[in-house]
Amino acid sequence: MGFKESFENQLDKLNNEEQLVVKAALKAVKSSHSPYSNYKVGASLLLDNGETILGSNQENVAYPSGICAERSALFTYGSGGRQSTIKILAIVAFDEKGEQSETCSPCGACRQVMIEFEELQKQPYKVIFCYEGKIKILKSSSELLPFAFHF
Repeated sequence: MGFKESFENQLDKLNNEEQLVVKAALKAVKSSHSPYSNYKVGASLLLDNGETILGSNQENVAYPSGICAERSALFTYGSGGRQSTIKILAIVAFDEKGEQSETCSPCGACRQVMIEFEELQKQPYKVIFCYEGKIKILKSSSELLPFAFHF
């Protein structure tokens, strides 16, 4: 079984909302601007009102002036003044060959931001990673950073 078939089989195991947000993240990756790393990342948020918000990594020659896909989506959500809560965050990544990355684990800065958005809405949201034809679902972003900084 090839990668595409393996990923599609995994995708079929998700519920409708999870499939929707993963497919939106796959769409988001197309807007990645990553000419330096050639590592394209897409993220998507599913809100409780059904709205999806997309984000992709945006690199800049003046490193580290870029932004990761996860923060791109979360900051778009935050700056939009939305009242709906986040239900799911999905993340996908592709390498320089255009193949799904071996991992798409968020960086430390993204993990901290993800946790803060959970704290602001006073409830966790699912985090879905898609990598190497596999799908991993966490119940909360706090699983990614057990010793997060809190105010």
